[in-house]
Amino acid sequence: MNNPSAAPLLEMRGITKTFPGVKALDGVTFDLHKGEIHALVGENGAGKSTLMKVLGGVYPHGSYGGDIVIDGAVRSFANVSAASAAGVAVVFQELSLVKEMSVGENIFLGREPRTFGVVRWTELRRRAQGLLDDLHLKIDSRATVANLGIGQQQLVEIAKALSHDARILILDEPTAALTESEVKTLYGILEKLRARGVGMVYISHKLDEVFALANRITVLRDGRTVGTQAASDLTQDKVIAAMVGREVGDIYPAMTHTHGEVVMEARGITVEDPDVRGKLLVDNVSFQVRKGEILGIAGLMGAGRSELLMGLFGAHPGFKSGDVIINGTPARIASPSDAIRHGIGFVTEDRKRFGLVLDQTILNNMTLASLERVSGRFVTNISAERAEGEKMRVDLRVKANSVETVAGTLSGGNQQKVVLAKWLLTNPKVLFLDEPTRGIDVGAKQEIYREINRLAQSGLGVVLVSSELPEVLGMADRVVVLHEGRVTGEFVRGDATPERVMAAATGHGSKIES
Repeated sequence: MNNPSAAPLLEMRGITKTFPGVKALDGVTFDLHKGEIHALVGENGAGKSTLMKVLGGVYPHGSYGGDIVIDGAVRSFANVSAASAAGVAVVFQELSLVKEMSVGENIFLGREPRTFGVVRWTELRRRAQGLLDDLHLKIDSRATVANLGIGQQQLVEIAKALSHDARILILDEPTAALTESEVKTLYGILEKLRARGVGMVYISHKLDEVFALANRITVLRDGRTVGTQAASDLTQDKVIAAMVGREVGDIYPAMTHTHGEVVMEARGITVEDPDVRGKLLVDNVSFQVRKGEILGIAGLMGAGRSELLMGLFGAHPGFKSGDVIINGTPARIASPSDAIRHGIGFVTEDRKRFGLVLDQTILNNMTLASLERVSGRFVTNISAERAEGEKMRVDLRVKANSVETVAGTLSGGNQQKVVLAKWLLTNPKVLFLDEPTRGIDVGAKQEIYREINRLAQSGLGVVLVSSELPEVLGMADRVVVLHEGRVTGEFVRGDATPERVMAAATGHGSKIES
């Protein structure tokens, strides 16, 4: 931070925001200095994103209480454009890029350089490429966004925000989809911006990142400011305790699983890139999972973990070959409906895109894959359906007034519980979990972990994919490691050290004794 004793660049004073039946923000205070990274942390539903939407003009002046003060002057924004004109840029967790357009077109969308109404394409591409190069992003401004990886798209989103000459930059979970090298690139960008005097609000559930970057940390809980302190005066345990309102012990539950017979076996699973003929995303992968076992699938981004699960579930267009055996019987799975019929459930990586119908109720989402079983084959039994849904809501502790609440209004952790409930209502034999705690706060993670552990204890076979190595090691009874689509290591719980798993994940598994 350039000068912590100087007047703040930004102050948010007594911000209050109410939605029907919910007080999302209750007198929140927050400030930001030039050249500072100020982390904003809290559980899902604590009010972090709502506060930043107030600052970013998503919620216009008049829809909230309190004041926004920039450079000592009270400001009011009627919309996002007004906030942007005042130097406020927001990079939200949900990307807002137009996939069919080029990188350059996205960066200057609505602000294209024109002469007599005609876009000057050469200048647009030159300015966009200059911005990308200045940020050390190896991305061609002419590339179509749809052809970029999700991590590169995230970096383009950041470049787009910075093209407005932002003085205040808000980053909401900016590394959720980034590879390790892309995270390093982002860190370099943020350090450069800090040196230029840009003030940054950094929202993340990854406390390692928060402590690596932040000058100060503010904790929100239940829509209120718990406190603000210098990062150097805090520990992760103190921050977690402030977030959840209680001391937090070991995050992973005690493991007491009894393994039964093999419930599912995958043999020689091969998945091809549907866009690049001959390129294998999953190459001859085989594994077994037993009743009551949590099998972890580890590997770096691009290793083929998600593609493996999608291929097994009949949901990947590039599935090429391989066999699936359920309870000793070969299962022909050509579509997700086949997989469901054979007893496989799949909590996908992107819950908002593939897991939920956001404008539908919790109940409709919960029973989406099991309506015939829950409610009857020919005539819907509304009472039976609601009873099953309400029981799931209570059992999984979904924070909502009723199952008639719209799913899109829930926090990330509660949305994930609804997705989990949807698959549990199908009575699966084996449950695939792909990044089950992505974008979820510490408290909600613990609840998800306890539920996964309970499911394994009940005899369900669980296959867990996670980019967070501590999560895999903390939850799995056994770990299979992938590198470039191939199995490069397999470890039982006691032998699955971070060093061994990472060696296998980087293609050096043969050098590690298992």
